[in-house]
Amino acid sequence: MNKGGGSGGGMAGSGGGSGPTAAAAAAALQKQKALLQRVESDITSVVDNFTQIVNVARVSDPPMKNSQESFMMEMRASRMVQAADSILKLVSELKQTAIFSGFASLNDHVEQRIAEFDQEAENTNRLLARIADDASASLKELESHYYSSAQRLDIDI
Repeated sequence: MNKGGGSGGGMAGSGGGSGPTAAAAAAALQKQKALLQRVESDITSVVDNFTQIVNVARVSDPPMKNSQESFMMEMRASRMVQAADSILKLVSELKQTAIFSGFASLNDHVEQRIAEFDQEAENTNRLLARIADDASASLKELESHYYSSAQRLDIDI
């Protein structure tokens, strides 16, 4: 069991310290801690119940004692099954989280690229507007120079 948590560590390095990415990383870290606690408690439960079953498994002489031990073993076995089921559900949840976090990461990347392209489009539009203004000003200057020149007067006459 890797208690360092290699599965959620990739998200923590991608944040800038603020914003939705940092909040997502903090939420992922909190979820990872909760999942580790669940795993540890479930495994402890399985081990403790198995130990108790082994301890109770001794055969005794009085029939009443045997029925109590049998009931105790059934109860412990039931608890072991519940803990194992909890671990299986946890594994399923981890698989789903891995799948959906991959989609979430992909969506975040796509949204980031869309924002970058929108910014680039705005910059391009501003540049084109400035070029159009410069071209318009240059054209007006050339027109005024042309209409006031002596060569134009010679051609028109």
